[in-house]
Amino acid sequence: MASHLSVTDQRAAIRHPVDYNVIADYLGRGDVDFHISNISATGFMIDNAQDGERGDRVIVSFPVIGRIEAYLIWSKDNRAGFQFERIIRVDDFLEMIDQLQPNPRLRRRR
Repeated sequence: MASHLSVTDQRAAIRHPVDYNVIADYLGRGDVDFHISNISATGFMIDNAQDGERGDRVIVSFPVIGRIEAYLIWSKDNRAGFQFERIIRVDDFLEMIDQLQPNPRLRRRR
């Protein structure tokens, strides 16, 4: 059963390209491999999506912020976008990006 999403869609947040493989706890399905290709302070996109429905819930672990729940907002072909259940604090998000960003030239300047 899909959950009702009461949060507004926040896809306008700045996305950062990443190359991050993680095992997500996909509620109702168990462990699922995710390849996260971009992330923002409000959510992330995977590019290896399989069947999913809007409102599906997952728990994913990231450096710095740890485990966080997210909801499937959209999916198309093999891509899917998830929105975090809460917005990540800016300082934690920037520190996380420094650890996830594969290209040092794209990392934030200190």
